[in-house]
Amino acid sequence: MSTLEERIARLEDLEAIRYLDAQYCRHLDDGNWDDLMTLFTEDGAFDGLSHPVGKAEMKEFFAGLADGGLSEFWHFITNMEIDLHGDTATVRSFLWQPCVSDGVASIAAGRYTDTLVKVDGHWFYRVKQVRFHFFGPLDEGWAENQFALENAKRAAVHP
Repeated sequence: MSTLEERIARLEDLEAIRYLDAQYCRHLDDGNWDDLMTLFTEDGAFDGLSHPVGKAEMKEFFAGLADGGLSEFWHFITNMEIDLHGDTATVRSFLWQPCVSDGVASIAAGRYTDTLVKVDGHWFYRVKQVRFHFFGPLDEGWAENQFALENAKRAAVHP
């Protein structure tokens, strides 16, 4: 049986990880690239629409999303499953993302599977991975494996 201190530490870790995801969404949606990079390890990676590794590559990728037509987005993460293993964690969650792609109101949904590590008492992403169920214009509706954005198709849940 766990001690009260161990149980409290676990609850604090779970809440810190939930807060990390909230910060990720806010910094990404607000275009705060420097703040976004503070959430990753130095050798962290994003695995989704592209595969940048390291803070410099990730910052360039995220800052360039608008150049690729993805000019606005709002990330909503829910259904978090957090598996703690000491100073590492795996987090699975559901993504709902209204966005503007090439000037068209669009919608995307997918799943994150993230690998986190705790360093000096703080949680960081080692890998933030997204796989999409669909990504396309809102007026066309949505269905599993319906993609208008080619990058999202390459990062599909079921390629």
